[in-house]
Amino acid sequence: MVRAGPALELLLRRIAEADHVRSLAEPKLGAHGFVQVDAVVADLFDYAELSIDLAQLREFSSEQADVRRKPLQLVLLLCWLLAEPSLRRFITQAGPLLDLLRNVPVELSHYTTLEQIIRDADRREEFARLCLSRLDLFPLGEHRHQAADRLTSLSSAERQRLVQAAKASELRARELREAAARKAAEEAADKMGRE
Repeated sequence: MVRAGPALELLLRRIAEADHVRSLAEPKLGAHGFVQVDAVVADLFDYAELSIDLAQLREFSSEQADVRRKPLQLVLLLCWLLAEPSLRRFITQAGPLLDLLRNVPVELSHYTTLEQIIRDADRREEFARLCLSRLDLFPLGEHRHQAADRLTSLSSAERQRLVQAAKASELRARELREAAARKAAEEAADKMGRE
């Protein structure tokens, strides 16, 4: 995060308002849904006055075999957020924008849903802060270190990593307790055998 972006409150409000946006309806996947995600992405690039080639655009097409509903919904939400004029003016390069659209929806789709992001305050804030950080921005009125700390504290991925680490630690502690109990039982049996 190298420069201040728009105010966080503005982005949070925009995400909350997304519940009423028709373009965030179901992405077209086969016979289901009706929003062509690749067309929305192309519109965002046009709006930002950046270019995207057809091969890159096809990554967001429902024709791709590996495309899934949850990430596509999050791509649509990102496009809605990035079209906010106060944020759009910070989007000056196609590379970071494309990376953001490719990676953040896939990462977040493992931990959360479109509905949770729109309705839950922490998930909204995580989404907005993650978007800003991937564009090397931090919220207006914050220091970059504050912004990084807050993103880490909200991070679904970080929370999942901590839960997994705690489970692994508990499992290891249980294995050590069981091994110590077996050893104590064996020593007691040996002692009884010698007497």
